[in-house]
Amino acid sequence: MAAPVLEKVKIRGLTRIFSFLLAPWGAAVSAKAVYDLFWGEPEANLYSAQKWQFVTQAQWLRYGGFELVYGLSCVALAAAVYRYGRFLPEFVERPRREPDFKFFE
Repeated sequence: MAAPVLEKVKIRGLTRIFSFLLAPWGAAVSAKAVYDLFWGEPEANLYSAQKWQFVTQAQWLRYGGFELVYGLSCVALAAAVYRYGRFLPEFVERPRREPDFKFFE
């Protein structure tokens, strides 16, 4: 019987990719939230007769606060996964599995 063919699976790289995708997203959302909280206003104000008629200022601040918490939690999760990835091996070798189905057969 032949020795099984081994394949290398990168583990640490997956955590880095996840972190490098999530951190800029969280930073962008946080920056937009800061803009919305201090300078922005809803588009509904452009189309209404009076400002804050459709969306109240309290609702808009609540939305901006949620947006800020969401963005900061994305950045924090990216940092935590990146730090956790340091404890993982660079790659793992495992026996190659045959696929459950094959194309063109």
